[in-house]
Amino acid sequence: MKRRPRRSVPALLTALVLLAACVLVCVSAVQLILGERPWISYETVAATLHNLRWTDVQPALAGGFLAVAGLVLLLAAVMPGAATVLPVDGPFHSGVARGSYRSALRAAVAGVDGVSGARVKLRSRRVKVRVTTTRTRPDGLADAVRAAVTDRLDRIGPATRPAVAVRVRAPRRTA
Repeated sequence: MKRRPRRSVPALLTALVLLAACVLVCVSAVQLILGERPWISYETVAATLHNLRWTDVQPALAGGFLAVAGLVLLLAAVMPGAATVLPVDGPFHSGVARGSYRSALRAAVAGVDGVSGARVKLRSRRVKVRVTTTRTRPDGLADAVRAAVTDRLDRIGPATRPAVAVRVRAPRRTA
């Protein structure tokens, strides 16, 4: 079972742009009905559009912008996002949430002696762990972190086993 994220951000941006356009049109229509001067004059817009030619730069730029925006929205809808639920081996079709998975690995790293901070990044086939330590000689710390993460991965039992990459960041030695 793999769940993919919803495309909330592109949908929200599209909805906000359309809402803004609708509000402008509605406000202008109400102002015309009330006999007031509208924010956007229909006559000005119509005259400007009537004076444009297909060979002018403005229609080409507007068309190019709309084509690029449409292509970006289409790619956002078609391209798969990072899985929000990762499959786990077992007799049932089950999975673990991406955030829980990352938290469990971070907790395993935090339990290693000498680790003062850790960042865990999940990729499709790799787990990247960046560890900070206060030790001036971090010899063997990367192996201990790798063993802790590997042990936690054995407990979780992901359907596809990711490779583990560990980077240790230690303070500079003085003298």
